Parts: sequence; C-alpha cells; structure tokens
Amino acid sequence: MASKSMGDVRVGDQLPELAIDVTTTMIVAGAVATQDFTPVHHDKAAAQAQGLPDIIMNTMTTNGLVSRYVTDWLGPDAVLKKLSVKLGAPHNPGDVLKLNGSVQAVDEADGVVEIAVSGTNSWGDHVTATVAAALPKGA
Repeated sequence: MASKSMGDVRVGDQLPELAIDVTTTMIVAGAVATQDFTPVHHDKAAAQAQGLPDIIMNTMTTNGLVSRYVTDWLGPDAVLKKLSVKLGAPHNPGDVLKLNGSVQAVDEADGVVEIAVSGTNSWGDHVTATVAAALPKGA
C-alpha cells in the first residue's frame, strides 16, 4: 500500500466508508488487550444488570478502530499525532460500526492533516473523533 503525502490530501476529501462487523470476540479481546476488566465488556449478565442488552465495546477498542480507519486511508508512513474521541451510543456485538471521515484541515508547514471521523451503529452515533496525522512532504 502506498502512503499519501501532503500533496495528495485536500480539505474536503472524503474517506471511503468502512463497515466493521463487531463480534463478541472483538469486544472481549479489545477489553482484555487494554486491560479493561470492567464486567460490562465481557460479562453479558453484568451488562444486562446495567440495563444493556449485551456487553459493550470499550473506549480503547473504539479508539483503535478510529485510528486504524485513518491510517488505512493515509498509508503506513502516516504518524498519528493526536486523537480526540467523544463516545455516544454504546456498541454491542452483532452490530455494524460504520465509519466515515473527511479532511478538515491541511497544514503544509507542519506536515499535518486533520480528519473528522464519525461512527454510527443501529443505536445512532457511537463515536465522533478528530485525528491529526503527520504525512511525508512528498517529492
């Protein structure tokens, strides 16, 4: 995969939608990998006791999926500089997370682009995020 350089990215560019089928295994593995042992991330009965239909994805897993979405589009030479995330609706297994994004700013001098990302599921808005990434200047 080729990396994008600063000359390849313009304000208003739209990232292609990414649909991720979120499974129970993904939610539990994400929680374990980030050492988040809160019961609502792995114990369905505990989640239901909190009024949820099933376990829910943790924040760090959402952060990872947003980061992956942006770096998959920018390429392997992109370096994430900042990630700001706001969570909304929970995300349960068996639901699809649909990520969309657009370039909001291009700072040629610093070599950084800013991308707005939104993620929705059947409950509504799961995540809104802003990602800043450094790109190579190009040839």
